[in-house]
Amino acid sequence: MRGAIRLAAVLLTLGSPILAVQPDEVLSDPSLEARARELSQKLRCPVCQGENIDDSNAAISRDLRLYVRERLTAGDTDDQVMDNVVDRFGEFVLFEPRATGSNLILWAAGPVMALLGLLLGLRFLRTRNIASPEVAELSPEERKRLDRIMQADAPD
Repeated sequence: MRGAIRLAAVLLTLGSPILAVQPDEVLSDPSLEARARELSQKLRCPVCQGENIDDSNAAISRDLRLYVRERLTAGDTDDQVMDNVVDRFGEFVLFEPRATGSNLILWAAGPVMALLGLLLGLRFLRTRNIASPEVAELSPEERKRLDRIMQADAPD
């Protein structure tokens, strides 16, 4: 039983994700390193695209991690570091694009489309429930004819 538990623990350890940050990249100041890690979580790897630079093993991600740490040790604020990275690599590297300029269209498109869909849905429901126009009463001749048809079709 103990052997199975140990085997499971080893397999779980081997299956866990390993961060790509190398020991030679880690800053000696823990507060700067924490800031660097936080910023690295917000930056997308240009090669992997689905991973942040902190988790990516790509060479460009290593360069970006080193660049972030270099800017932090130079005394830049977090916003200045992000601005420098965006100036150098483009806004694509941000996992959360800024809500400025042409990006405002993208930020506003979702809520606007949801509101438009809600309004169209409400209009559809309101027009669907409108009562149909009044049906005219049968004339006495039509009523007699209907009665004859009903009596002829009635089972005996």
